[in-house]
Amino acid sequence: MSDNGINKAAFDSRDFSPIFDHTSIGVPDIKRAMTFYEPTLATLGLEVVMDKGFAVAFGNGSGRQWLWISEPIDGNTKVASNNGAHFALIADSRKTVRSFYEAAMANGGSDGGAPGLRTEYIPTYYAAFAMDPVGNKVEAVCRKPEDD
Repeated sequence: MSDNGINKAAFDSRDFSPIFDHTSIGVPDIKRAMTFYEPTLATLGLEVVMDKGFAVAFGNGSGRQWLWISEPIDGNTKVASNNGAHFALIADSRKTVRSFYEAAMANGGSDGGAPGLRTEYIPTYYAAFAMDPVGNKVEAVCRKPEDD
């Protein structure tokens, strides 16, 4: 690790191997959340692979449930977004990042950071941030060089 607390090798890595089996974003109203998540995540190639009524799982067509959008298991719908958490999803191109952001804004999301380079991470880190209707931060990121 360098003196400034950044592991340059980790930031420069092109290894996108997953470390999570799946993750879940909590929402107070699954039907309202789906009006945002279904079209927004479709821009990243994610589709509904399971619907339990109170929880919906998204995957990339392989049948795996990678990302769950869920009402609380205990039935308490007093869900508050976590100000310190966000979910970064891989986009295959910068154009896809822009499509993600546009879909998020058109479907009840709010701006958390418009599409653009974030060179403070790595020179090719291109991302957009959207807040879902209850304030969860969702990011689409492409680490590839410019594609268009």
